[in-house]
Amino acid sequence: MSVASRPGPWKRGLVLAALALLLGLFMLSHAKIPNRIGNLGSLVETALPWFGLFIPVLLAGALWRRSVSAVAALLLPVLVWLNLFGGLLGDKSHPGGDLTVAGHNVGADNPDPAGTARDLAASGADVLALEEITPQARGTYETGLAKAYPYHTVQGTVGLWSKLPLSHTRPVDIEQDVGPLAATKPVDVRMADSRALRTTVATDRGPLAVYVVHLGSVRVNPRAGFWTDSRDRGAQALGKAVAAERNERVVLLGDLNGTMDDRAFAAITSQLRSTQDVAGNGFGFSWPAKFPVARIDQILVRGVKPESSWSLPATGSDHLPVAARISW
Repeated sequence: MSVASRPGPWKRGLVLAALALLLGLFMLSHAKIPNRIGNLGSLVETALPWFGLFIPVLLAGALWRRSVSAVAALLLPVLVWLNLFGGLLGDKSHPGGDLTVAGHNVGADNPDPAGTARDLAASGADVLALEEITPQARGTYETGLAKAYPYHTVQGTVGLWSKLPLSHTRPVDIEQDVGPLAATKPVDVRMADSRALRTTVATDRGPLAVYVVHLGSVRVNPRAGFWTDSRDRGAQALGKAVAAERNERVVLLGDLNGTMDDRAFAAITSQLRSTQDVAGNGFGFSWPAKFPVARIDQILVRGVKPESSWSLPATGSDHLPVAARISW
Protein backbone atom coordinates (compact mmCIF):
# COMPACT_ATOMS: atom_id res chain seq x y z
CA MET A 1 0.00 0.00 0.00
CA SER A 2 1.38 3.40 -0.94
CA VAL A 3 1.72 6.21 1.57
CA ALA A 4 -0.96 8.17 -0.24
CA SER A 5 -3.47 5.32 0.06
CA ARG A 6 -2.99 4.74 3.79
CA PRO A 7 -5.94 5.82 5.94
CA GLY A 8 -5.51 9.11 7.78
CA PRO A 9 -5.10 9.37 11.56
CA TRP A 10 -8.84 9.95 12.02
CA LYS A 11 -9.73 6.85 10.00
CA ARG A 12 -7.23 4.52 11.62
CA GLY A 13 -8.21 2.47 14.69
CA LEU A 14 -11.95 2.77 14.24
CA VAL A 15 -12.46 -0.53 16.07
CA LEU A 16 -10.47 0.80 19.02
CA ALA A 17 -12.55 3.98 18.96
CA ALA A 18 -15.77 1.96 18.98
CA LEU A 19 -14.53 -0.13 21.92
CA ALA A 20 -13.63 3.03 23.84
CA LEU A 21 -17.08 4.49 23.30
CA LEU A 22 -18.73 1.21 24.32
CA LEU A 23 -16.63 1.10 27.50
CA GLY A 24 -17.67 4.63 28.42
CA LEU A 25 -21.34 3.97 27.73
CA PHE A 26 -21.14 0.70 29.65
CA MET A 27 -19.80 2.40 32.80
CA LEU A 28 -22.15 5.36 32.38
CA SER A 29 -25.24 3.14 32.20
CA HIS A 30 -24.24 0.50 34.77
CA ALA A 31 -27.38 1.17 36.81
CA LYS A 32 -29.53 0.13 33.84
CA ILE A 33 -27.94 -3.29 33.50
CA PRO A 34 -30.71 -5.66 34.66
CA ASN A 35 -30.36 -8.12 37.52
CA ARG A 36 -32.89 -10.51 36.08
CA ILE A 37 -30.24 -12.74 34.56
CA GLY A 38 -27.69 -13.95 37.09
CA ASN A 39 -27.60 -10.64 39.01
CA LEU A 40 -25.42 -9.26 36.23
CA GLY A 41 -26.04 -5.65 37.27
CA SER A 42 -24.82 -6.25 40.82
CA LEU A 43 -21.80 -8.18 39.58
CA VAL A 44 -20.80 -5.32 37.26
CA GLU A 45 -21.27 -2.74 40.04
CA THR A 46 -19.13 -4.80 42.41
CA ALA A 47 -16.21 -4.74 39.98
CA LEU A 48 -16.99 -1.32 38.47
CA PRO A 49 -13.75 0.52 39.47
CA TRP A 50 -11.67 -2.15 37.75
CA PHE A 51 -13.23 -1.46 34.35
CA GLY A 52 -10.93 1.56 34.31
CA LEU A 53 -8.03 -0.83 33.61
CA PHE A 54 -9.30 -1.16 30.05
CA ILE A 55 -8.53 2.53 29.46
CA PRO A 56 -4.68 2.26 29.41
CA VAL A 57 -4.98 -0.91 27.32
CA LEU A 58 -7.06 0.90 24.72
CA LEU A 59 -4.77 3.93 24.92
CA ALA A 60 -1.74 1.75 24.18
CA GLY A 61 -3.55 0.33 21.15
CA ALA A 62 -4.54 3.79 19.98
CA LEU A 63 -0.97 5.07 20.22
CA TRP A 64 0.36 2.00 18.44
CA ARG A 65 -2.13 2.56 15.62
CA ARG A 66 -1.53 6.32 15.74
CA SER A 67 -5.29 6.74 15.79
CA VAL A 68 -6.55 10.20 16.63
CA SER A 69 -10.15 8.96 16.62
CA ALA A 70 -9.42 6.27 19.21
CA VAL A 71 -7.60 8.71 21.48
CA ALA A 72 -10.49 11.17 21.20
CA ALA A 73 -13.04 8.42 21.91
CA LEU A 74 -11.15 7.49 25.09
CA LEU A 75 -12.14 10.83 26.59
CA LEU A 76 -15.60 9.39 27.27
CA PRO A 77 -14.56 6.45 29.52
CA VAL A 78 -11.91 8.62 31.21
CA LEU A 79 -14.47 11.29 32.12
CA VAL A 80 -17.05 8.70 33.22
CA TRP A 81 -14.54 6.86 35.42
CA LEU A 82 -13.32 10.09 36.99
CA ASN A 83 -16.89 11.17 37.63
CA LEU A 84 -17.63 7.86 39.36
CA PHE A 85 -14.40 7.34 41.28
CA GLY A 86 -12.17 10.37 40.93
CA GLY A 87 -13.29 11.65 44.32
CA LEU A 88 -11.76 8.58 45.97
CA LEU A 89 -8.27 9.22 44.65
CA GLY A 90 -7.38 12.07 46.98
CA ASP A 91 -6.95 12.18 50.74
CA LYS A 92 -10.17 13.50 52.31
CA SER A 93 -9.21 12.85 55.92
CA HIS A 94 -9.13 15.54 58.59
CA PRO A 95 -7.31 15.64 61.93
CA GLY A 96 -9.18 15.20 65.17
CA GLY A 97 -12.32 13.33 66.07
CA ASP A 98 -14.11 12.20 69.20
CA LEU A 99 -14.18 8.42 68.79
CA THR A 100 -12.27 5.76 66.87
CA VAL A 101 -14.26 2.77 65.66
CA ALA A 102 -12.90 -0.34 63.95
CA GLY A 103 -14.32 -3.50 62.45
CA HIS A 104 -12.78 -6.80 61.41
CA ASN A 105 -13.94 -10.08 59.97
CA VAL A 106 -11.48 -12.17 61.98
CA GLY A 107 -12.03 -15.23 59.80
CA ALA A 108 -13.36 -18.59 60.91
CA ASP A 109 -10.15 -20.23 59.65
CA ASN A 110 -7.83 -17.72 61.31
CA PRO A 111 -4.77 -19.73 62.43
CA ASP A 112 -3.74 -17.15 65.06
CA PRO A 113 -6.74 -15.64 66.88
CA ALA A 114 -4.53 -14.70 69.85
CA GLY A 115 -2.22 -12.69 67.59
CA THR A 116 -5.21 -11.07 65.90
CA ALA A 117 -6.59 -10.06 69.30
CA ARG A 118 -3.23 -8.51 70.25
CA ASP A 119 -3.05 -6.54 67.01
CA LEU A 120 -6.59 -5.25 67.38
CA ALA A 121 -6.09 -4.30 71.02
CA ALA A 122 -3.05 -2.28 69.96
CA SER A 123 -5.03 -0.42 67.29
CA GLY A 124 -6.25 2.19 69.76
CA ALA A 125 -9.89 1.87 68.68
CA ASP A 126 -12.43 2.89 71.29
CA VAL A 127 -15.08 0.59 69.81
CA LEU A 128 -14.14 -2.65 68.06
CA ALA A 129 -16.53 -4.88 66.10
CA LEU A 130 -15.68 -8.46 65.18
CA GLU A 131 -17.42 -10.78 62.75
CA GLU A 132 -17.12 -14.51 62.06
CA ILE A 133 -16.30 -15.42 65.66
CA THR A 134 -16.28 -19.18 66.03
CA PRO A 135 -17.22 -20.91 69.32
CA GLN A 136 -13.67 -22.29 69.48
CA ALA A 137 -12.03 -18.86 69.16
CA ARG A 138 -14.49 -16.82 71.20
CA GLY A 139 -12.67 -17.36 74.50
CA THR A 140 -9.37 -16.37 72.90
CA TYR A 141 -10.77 -13.04 71.74
CA GLU A 142 -12.47 -12.40 75.06
CA THR A 143 -9.22 -13.04 76.94
CA GLY A 144 -6.99 -11.14 74.52
CA LEU A 145 -9.21 -8.05 74.42
CA ALA A 146 -10.30 -7.97 78.07
CA LYS A 147 -7.59 -5.59 79.29
CA ALA A 148 -8.12 -2.97 76.57
CA TYR A 149 -11.90 -3.28 76.47
CA PRO A 150 -13.75 -3.70 79.78
CA TYR A 151 -17.15 -3.92 78.07
CA HIS A 152 -18.16 -6.41 75.42
CA THR A 153 -21.04 -8.41 74.02
CA VAL A 154 -21.14 -11.39 71.67
CA GLN A 155 -24.32 -12.40 69.85
CA GLY A 156 -23.86 -15.51 67.77
CA THR A 157 -20.90 -14.96 65.45
CA VAL A 158 -20.60 -11.17 65.88
CA GLY A 159 -19.37 -9.16 68.84
CA LEU A 160 -18.53 -5.67 70.05
CA TRP A 161 -15.73 -4.68 72.41
CA SER A 162 -15.77 -1.19 73.91
CA LYS A 163 -13.86 1.09 76.25
CA LEU A 164 -17.22 2.70 77.05
CA PRO A 165 -20.28 1.16 78.71
CA LEU A 166 -22.81 -0.74 76.60
CA SER A 167 -26.55 -1.06 77.08
CA HIS A 168 -29.75 -2.08 75.27
CA THR A 169 -27.94 -4.89 73.46
CA ARG A 170 -29.95 -7.28 71.32
CA PRO A 171 -29.52 -9.50 68.26
CA VAL A 172 -30.88 -8.19 64.97
CA ASP A 173 -32.69 -10.66 62.73
CA ILE A 174 -31.24 -10.27 59.25
CA GLU A 175 -31.84 -13.84 58.15
CA GLN A 176 -35.54 -13.32 57.37
CA ASP A 177 -36.03 -17.02 57.95
CA VAL A 178 -39.68 -17.41 57.05
CA GLY A 179 -39.64 -21.06 56.02
CA PRO A 180 -41.88 -23.66 57.67
CA LEU A 181 -39.04 -24.77 59.97
CA ALA A 182 -38.26 -21.27 61.25
CA ALA A 183 -40.78 -21.37 64.09
CA THR A 184 -39.50 -24.76 65.26
CA LYS A 185 -35.95 -23.52 65.89
CA PRO A 186 -35.18 -23.19 69.61
CA VAL A 187 -34.42 -19.67 70.80
CA ASP A 188 -30.88 -20.62 71.82
CA VAL A 189 -30.20 -22.01 68.33
CA ARG A 190 -31.45 -18.83 66.67
CA MET A 191 -29.27 -16.78 69.04
CA ALA A 192 -26.18 -18.90 68.26
CA ASP A 193 -26.77 -18.35 64.54
CA SER A 194 -27.12 -14.59 64.94
CA ARG A 195 -25.08 -12.56 62.43
CA ALA A 196 -26.02 -9.06 63.60
CA LEU A 197 -26.41 -7.11 66.82
CA ARG A 198 -27.42 -3.68 67.98
CA THR A 199 -26.18 -1.96 71.13
CA THR A 200 -25.86 1.51 72.63
CA VAL A 201 -22.44 2.94 73.46
CA ALA A 202 -22.49 5.55 76.25
CA THR A 203 -20.16 8.36 75.14
CA ASP A 204 -19.54 11.69 76.88
CA ARG A 205 -21.38 13.30 73.96
CA GLY A 206 -24.48 11.15 74.33
CA PRO A 207 -25.66 7.68 73.30
CA LEU A 208 -24.43 6.15 70.05
CA ALA A 209 -26.32 3.28 68.40
CA VAL A 210 -23.90 0.72 66.99
CA TYR A 211 -24.76 -2.15 64.66
CA VAL A 212 -22.38 -5.04 63.99
CA VAL A 213 -23.31 -7.08 60.93
CA HIS A 214 -22.10 -9.99 58.84
CA LEU A 215 -24.32 -10.40 55.79
CA GLY A 216 -24.62 -13.65 53.87
CA SER A 217 -21.94 -14.82 51.48
CA VAL A 218 -22.05 -14.42 47.71
CA ARG A 219 -20.97 -16.84 45.02
CA VAL A 220 -20.12 -16.60 41.33
CA ASN A 221 -21.46 -19.68 39.59
CA PRO A 222 -21.37 -20.36 35.82
CA ARG A 223 -24.97 -21.59 35.97
CA ALA A 224 -26.54 -19.32 38.57
CA GLY A 225 -24.40 -16.25 37.87
CA PHE A 226 -23.79 -13.92 40.79
CA TRP A 227 -25.66 -15.63 43.67
CA THR A 228 -26.53 -13.06 46.34
CA ASP A 229 -29.94 -14.14 47.64
CA SER A 230 -29.00 -14.47 51.33
CA ARG A 231 -26.97 -11.26 51.33
CA ASP A 232 -29.68 -9.27 49.58
CA ARG A 233 -32.39 -10.46 51.99
CA GLY A 234 -30.14 -9.48 54.88
CA ALA A 235 -29.49 -6.05 53.38
CA GLN A 236 -33.23 -5.41 53.09
CA ALA A 237 -33.82 -6.51 56.69
CA LEU A 238 -30.92 -4.38 57.89
CA GLY A 239 -32.29 -1.38 56.03
CA LYS A 240 -35.60 -1.78 57.86
CA ALA A 241 -33.83 -2.09 61.22
CA VAL A 242 -31.87 1.11 60.62
CA ALA A 243 -35.02 2.91 59.46
CA ALA A 244 -36.68 1.97 62.75
CA GLU A 245 -33.69 3.15 64.82
CA ARG A 246 -34.71 6.06 67.06
CA ASN A 247 -31.23 7.22 67.96
CA GLU A 248 -30.16 9.92 65.53
CA ARG A 249 -26.48 8.92 65.84
CA VAL A 250 -25.73 5.54 64.27
CA VAL A 251 -22.60 3.62 63.31
CA LEU A 252 -22.78 0.37 61.34
CA LEU A 253 -19.69 -1.85 61.17
CA GLY A 254 -19.50 -5.10 59.36
CA ASP A 255 -18.64 -7.43 56.55
CA LEU A 256 -21.46 -6.72 54.10
CA ASN A 257 -20.05 -9.00 51.40
CA GLY A 258 -20.44 -6.30 48.79
CA THR A 259 -19.35 -2.85 47.74
CA MET A 260 -21.50 0.21 48.28
CA ASP A 261 -21.79 0.69 44.51
CA ASP A 262 -24.02 -2.40 44.39
CA ARG A 263 -27.70 -1.47 44.04
CA ALA A 264 -28.58 -4.26 46.48
CA PHE A 265 -27.57 -1.94 49.34
CA ALA A 266 -29.86 0.93 48.37
CA ALA A 267 -31.97 0.41 51.50
CA ILE A 268 -28.84 1.00 53.60
CA THR A 269 -26.95 3.62 51.59
CA SER A 270 -30.07 5.78 51.36
CA GLN A 271 -29.83 6.21 55.16
CA LEU A 272 -26.13 5.88 55.99
CA ARG A 273 -22.96 7.20 54.36
CA SER A 274 -19.64 5.46 53.99
CA THR A 275 -16.74 6.85 56.03
CA GLN A 276 -14.36 5.78 53.24
CA ASP A 277 -16.27 7.80 50.65
CA VAL A 278 -16.44 10.87 52.88
CA ALA A 279 -13.11 10.85 54.72
CA GLY A 280 -10.92 8.12 53.25
CA ASN A 281 -7.68 8.10 51.30
CA GLY A 282 -8.11 5.98 48.19
CA PHE A 283 -10.47 3.06 47.69
CA GLY A 284 -9.74 1.37 51.02
CA PHE A 285 -10.02 -2.15 49.60
CA SER A 286 -10.24 -4.76 52.38
CA TRP A 287 -10.57 -8.19 50.73
CA PRO A 288 -8.76 -10.46 50.14
CA ALA A 289 -6.06 -9.39 52.58
CA LYS A 290 -3.12 -10.57 50.46
CA PHE A 291 -4.23 -8.57 47.42
CA PRO A 292 -7.32 -6.48 48.20
CA VAL A 293 -9.57 -5.88 45.20
CA ALA A 294 -12.84 -4.81 46.84
CA ARG A 295 -14.03 -3.01 49.93
CA ILE A 296 -16.62 -5.35 51.38
CA ASP A 297 -15.90 -4.43 55.02
CA GLN A 298 -17.77 -1.24 55.75
CA ILE A 299 -18.14 1.54 58.30
CA LEU A 300 -21.33 3.51 57.67
CA VAL A 301 -22.64 6.39 59.76
CA ARG A 302 -25.58 8.69 60.36
CA GLY A 303 -25.71 11.76 62.59
CA VAL A 304 -21.94 11.88 63.16
CA LYS A 305 -19.13 13.31 61.03
CA PRO A 306 -16.41 11.04 59.60
CA GLU A 307 -13.02 12.68 60.02
CA SER A 308 -10.80 9.91 58.65
CA SER A 309 -11.09 6.33 57.41
CA TRP A 310 -8.37 3.75 56.75
CA SER A 311 -7.41 0.09 56.64
CA LEU A 312 -5.34 -1.50 59.39
CA PRO A 313 -2.43 -3.94 58.80
CA ALA A 314 -3.24 -7.54 57.97
CA THR A 315 -3.86 -10.13 60.68
CA GLY A 316 -4.34 -13.88 60.38
CA SER A 317 -7.67 -13.27 58.64
CA ASP A 318 -8.37 -13.12 54.91
CA HIS A 319 -9.88 -9.65 55.47
CA LEU A 320 -8.15 -6.42 56.45
CA PRO A 321 -9.46 -4.57 59.52
CA VAL A 322 -10.99 -1.17 58.77
CA ALA A 323 -11.16 1.86 61.05
CA ALA A 324 -12.58 5.37 61.14
CA ARG A 325 -12.47 8.39 63.38
CA ILE A 326 -15.74 10.22 63.89
CA SER A 327 -16.83 13.41 65.63
CA TRP A 328 -20.11 14.86 66.73
